[in-house]
Parts: sequence; C-alpha cells; structure tokens
Amino acid sequence: MLEGVKHAGDFVITGGRVVAPDRVLDDGWLAVSDGRIAAVGTGTPPGGPEAEVVDVGGALVVPGFVDTHCHGGGGASFSTLDPEEILTAVRAHRRHGTTTTLASLVSDPIDLLTEQIAALRELVQEGELAGIHLEGPFISRARCGAHDPDTLREPDTGTVEKLLRAGAGAIRMVTLAPELNGGVKAVRQLAESGVTAAIGHTDGLAEQLVPAIDAGATVATHLFNGMRPLHHREPGPVGVLLDDERVTVELICDLVHLHPTVVRLAASHAGRGRTVLITDAMSATDAADGRYTLGRLEVDVHDGVATLDNGSLAGSTLTMDNAFRNLVKGAKLGVLDAVRATSGRPAELLGIADRTGSLRPGLAADVVILDDDLRPVRVLRRGEWVAEVGRATLST
Repeated sequence: MLEGVKHAGDFVITGGRVVAPDRVLDDGWLAVSDGRIAAVGTGTPPGGPEAEVVDVGGALVVPGFVDTHCHGGGGASFSTLDPEEILTAVRAHRRHGTTTTLASLVSDPIDLLTEQIAALRELVQEGELAGIHLEGPFISRARCGAHDPDTLREPDTGTVEKLLRAGAGAIRMVTLAPELNGGVKAVRQLAESGVTAAIGHTDGLAEQLVPAIDAGATVATHLFNGMRPLHHREPGPVGVLLDDERVTVELICDLVHLHPTVVRLAASHAGRGRTVLITDAMSATDAADGRYTLGRLEVDVHDGVATLDNGSLAGSTLTMDNAFRNLVKGAKLGVLDAVRATSGRPAELLGIADRTGSLRPGLAADVVILDDDLRPVRVLRRGEWVAEVGRATLST
C-alpha cells in the first residue's frame, strides 16, 4: 500500500474510509493541493487520467493527531537546551501520526525553566511545535508524582509573568494546583494573558476547585492521575472537573494509568466536546526499556511502563496511535469518539481548529492512514509524507 509515494504535490487519496467531522465516508477520497486539503468526498474523485492517485485499499483515513501533553520520545526529552534533542522527540511521535505537538516541561528551578522555554520557543516559531506546556512548578507536594519536590513553589504574579515573558507567546498552557497560596489569582492571570490554565497535581477539595474554574481554568491535567481521588462524600478534583461543562478533561489512554472502564466512564460523561486523549510521554517512548530521566528524576522503564524507584508512575511511553487504538479496542468507544479526542477537540483547545484537527477543505493536509488493526501505515504532515512510520529501528 502506498509504495513509492514519498513526495508532496497535488494528489488524491482514494479508496479509503475517510473520517469526516460527523461521519465516516465509505469509498471516500481526499484531494491534497499545496499542502492543504482541497476537497473531501465519496465515489469518483476529481481529476483527469493524469492526476496522481494514492489508493489506500479500504484503510481508515483520519486527521493527524494533536498531542497537548508530551514530555519527549525517541530517547530524547523536551527538558533540554539542545534543539536537535527536541527535534528527535518531535520526529519520534510524528512517526506515530502526531502531526501537532505541544511540548511539556516538568517542574524545574525557574531560571532553568526560562532557558528550556527559550530553546523550545525557537522551534515553536519555526512551526515544529505548536507551543509549550508548563506542568509545574506550581503544583502540590502531596500529589507531585514524578516531579522533584525540591523544585516546587507557590505561584506569584512576578514569577508567572517571568515565565510567560520567556515564552514570548509560545506558552499555551500551564498546569497548577489552585489550592496553593496565589493559585486562583494565577489562574486568572493566565486566563487574562490568553494562556490555558489547567488544574492538575492537586490535593484540593471541591470548594477549592470551583473558584479556580470560575477564574478561568478550563482543563483537567490527566484526570485521576496526580490528584486527590474521587470519594462519595468529597468529589475532589476528579468529581468537580469531570462534572463541570466548562472543563476539558485529559485522559492518559495507555490502559496502565487508567483502567479501560474508567476511560469509558470518563469519556462517556465528558462527551466528545470535553474529552482529550494525551500521551504524557517521556523520553523512553519509541525507545528501548532501561534507565531514563524525567526532569531531574531517575526513571526505570520495564515492559514500556515508566516508574520511579518508589513505584510511582512517571509519565508514559504511549504514542497517540496507541491511545486511539486503546480507546476503540480497549475502552470500546467509537472511531468518531477517538478522532474527536485525538484530533478535533485538542485542536480546538489550542485554538488551531481553523488550521488542523479535522479532514475539511482548507485545513492543513495532516492525515494518518490506519490499517484494519488501527496501526499507522502512512502519515501526511502539511502535505508531506513522513518517512519511517511506526517504531524506529534503534541502535544499541
């Protein structure tokens, strides 16, 4: 399938099950011109006998994945000052269909964070990244997970402003615990600056969460993980965030962080309008098991599961194609649900749905072609075919 198709240009993808925003088009086609989707339809595609046709033989054609929470991959981390390391991580996920990536940083000293932000900012400006996500350092010590507790601090207006200034518009999301002193004020500051405020790594009670949502927090960072659990007399972050229509919930759909039943319950309650699948991937993603670092902490990866020495989960080795497949095959939700959660809704969350996230004319030709087992066989990013789709061959 698709042998020899390696270049960009005007062509038509035919013979597929094309997932449009509201339905699956059997015997569908998608025309690409100048890196954009020119048209989508069924039946006989446009163009004469000279038009280049790429017949996908009944494969599923979905939008490129949009990952709003990712720390690295391919043996490389986003917590670095090396642009080549950053690109290594981006390319590792691109091979698995992630055509749009938000680079996430874990908690670090403020001066180091500003340097890391500056390194990432350059690749945001070049279009390799969609932006930067700061997961900390304004998070709860009680729920810090794989964040170095020595780097954590309460938010204050000056520090938040310093980080935003370092990003020069590249910071798109900041995760914080609103119960900290200054937490709600920081949420308001972020929202007024046009940055998405996310609630996560929090030990807050219900009455501490609602004021933050009222102040402008709109995302739950990896719901269930890194937060006070749901209790029938104290709903805490899980209950409040899942039940509030103003909040989009992230789910790490590796079926390790969350049981398939929990994924199904959460996604069904939040619905297509509020569910986003993320990887929370760290550097060991698309790489071999072994010893890695996540920020300042040592992480062991065994059978693809990343843990600290105390056994706590430390990010994941998930890729978005696996998240898509797990939602459909593991959590038993539909393909349209999976497309919305991996492409459409995250693009809306980042404010780029007018550029990518669905298969509509005028948008970037960001496309993933999936086989019958929902594994990617080809990836198209901005009209260019991505080489070496799937797991990379690594030297050891």
